[in-house]
Amino acid sequence: MRLCPIFFCTAIISAACVTSVAQAQQPPAPAQDEKQQAADGNAALKELFEAKIKAEWDALKNKDRKTYGDLLADEYQGVETDGQGERNKLQAIAEVSATNVANYTLWGLKVTPLDPNATFVVYEVTIQFPPGSALHFSRLYIGALWIKQGGAWKELHYQETHVK
Repeated sequence: MRLCPIFFCTAIISAACVTSVAQAQQPPAPAQDEKQQAADGNAALKELFEAKIKAEWDALKNKDRKTYGDLLADEYQGVETDGQGERNKLQAIAEVSATNVANYTLWGLKVTPLDPNATFVVYEVTIQFPPGSALHFSRLYIGALWIKQGGAWKELHYQETHVK
């Protein structure tokens, strides 16, 4: 009778050791899952911001002040290559009707999440101006900070640099 508890304890310890060894030999699946989830999340963010930026440039092309304004944060600040300094949201919206974008091409979009409510986006755009314009094309490198405001992504800061 005394041997029965000893055998029982030995069996439990042996089973625990076998389970520990088996678990130690398996690759750490959660780390791979986390990497895949991060890659999927970054792809989704890139797709989201590509759509937002296309909507922004379409609004400029179509002189659509409402759509353009809806994409900007209340505290928006934009700096363009014209040397006129920063513009706030109201100034930027007021300039939409004076834009002369005939077409545009986006290239090299990169999205860097800063936290769940802020993302930094960089890209290049080649702007085509209407026939008869003094300038036919312009290439710009753009950095933009987007934040979640009222549950929606809004552009908080926009900075463009002329590319030759």
